[in-house]
Amino acid sequence: MRHYFVLGIVLALPACGRTVEAPRSGHAELPPVEAGGLRPVSDFETITDPTARSAAMFLEASRVLTHPRCLNCHPAGDTPLQGESMMVHEPPVTRGVGNRGVVGMECTSCHQDENLELARVPGAPDWHLAPIQAAWVGRSPRQICEQLKDPKLNGKRTLEAIVEHSENDRLVAWGWQPGHGREPAPGSQAAFAALIRGWVEAGAACPAEGSTP
Repeated sequence: MRHYFVLGIVLALPACGRTVEAPRSGHAELPPVEAGGLRPVSDFETITDPTARSAAMFLEASRVLTHPRCLNCHPAGDTPLQGESMMVHEPPVTRGVGNRGVVGMECTSCHQDENLELARVPGAPDWHLAPIQAAWVGRSPRQICEQLKDPKLNGKRTLEAIVEHSENDRLVAWGWQPGHGREPAPGSQAAFAALIRGWVEAGAACPAEGSTP
């Protein structure tokens, strides 16, 4: 099945206090991609407008950001989720101070620095929940994009720091090495980080609301 992106740019009109979507005059056909893959940055070179190209690359990267491997640790509440079905974590745990659980039930009490295959317990260095300000469950790609760009919601990171986090963070890397038959996030960490870098370098534009990867 071939996949198509129809790209729009959202324009703010301060005079009337409304946000409207510009006419979608630029139809960009992108090569097909496997369900478990990610399009490389080179696939987006045919999109000549930098804003549209940036938004398209973020939309592709959002196939990772909205995958259960990421969403389970970016819940909208104080309890992590688990599995492809994103069920509530068992045993029951809660966020606690520093997003690392409560005394006696810290995340690292069970989750070690690597996957424990015999115990079927996933693991990576510094296992913890994302801060509640970085909740992604129930958010659209555009909303997640806006969160990532807002220092008040992204841990006071610069855009370059977000790129570096995507490229090198070992907990992020776990998404592609989840162990015990778990479905990995699409593509690879390198492919994902390249899309995030391309998104930033082209202007860090966010896709239009309603856009889906």
